Amino acid sequence: MQRKLTIGTRGSPLALYQANLVQRLLECEAEVEILKTSGDSIKGDLKDFGGKGLFTKELEDALMDNRIDLAVHSMKDVPTVGQDSLMIGAVLERADPRDAFISNTVKHLADLPEGALVGSASIRRRAQLLAMRPDVKFTLLRGNVGTRLKKLSGGDCDATFLACAGLKRLGQDDLITEAIETDVMLPAPAQGAIGIEIRKTDSFAQETLSPLNHDETDVAITAERAFLQALDGSCRTPIAALAEMMDGGLNFRGEVIAKDGSIRFSRTERLELPSKEKARKMGLRLGHDIREEAGERIAWDE
Repeated sequence: MQRKLTIGTRGSPLALYQANLVQRLLECEAEVEILKTSGDSIKGDLKDFGGKGLFTKELEDALMDNRIDLAVHSMKDVPTVGQDSLMIGAVLERADPRDAFISNTVKHLADLPEGALVGSASIRRRAQLLAMRPDVKFTLLRGNVGTRLKKLSGGDCDATFLACAGLKRLGQDDLITEAIETDVMLPAPAQGAIGIEIRKTDSFAQETLSPLNHDETDVAITAERAFLQALDGSCRTPIAALAEMMDGGLNFRGEVIAKDGSIRFSRTERLELPSKEKARKMGLRLGHDIREEAGERIAWDE
């Protein structure tokens, strides 16, 4: 027998878009419930308060308390080690994984003037840009898309970065000054992917979500998140990864960078006839390889 499902989400415009998308895709009755998360109220740097898991904690608590049935997440915000009683029931097809460079003064990232001030809360983006441009300065820029763009227009900084996927989902891709190719800035693990979390005991939710799962995206982000897990990554170590399905195989790239951009450790590998389990093992192995090679030359986030 079908039942009405309650979809839990954060209240930002992007989070609401993602929850409403899931609601439209479901072949059963569903309602959206907005929950406030710790990450929405923090004004400082997330890494000082527990990392990106602050965007998922209250949603997971609501799942475990049976107050909601589905929690919709941006997968790049989901910790790699989750609650034992919960699972990702489906991953939607990934959108553009690239970073978007946004500036009101220059047309390309390469055109940033010497000593430019870039607004970003992402330690990965900061490290990657410093590796290319050690002269660039940074200021903390957090909040939803509208908040960040308002600060940019107000002159708080010369440029900022957002995810292309989020801007495109909001119909604001015209704001993208330049989409940064992934060979210039490798994205965060699982960037551009939406995941739907459920209780492991909820067989109706599992059956309902099963047709929504995009297998290629699921396999790809499994490799990326395993790489992140092996490196114990959260908000304190700059970690990037991207796996892409090509010609029946999975092409993986992953890297760890020193916070000041001075040193980089990277791995690439192709996985033939990929499955989720094979992708997970590859990601874990490559992450452990880098951790062993980097040793104390990288400041880890334990």
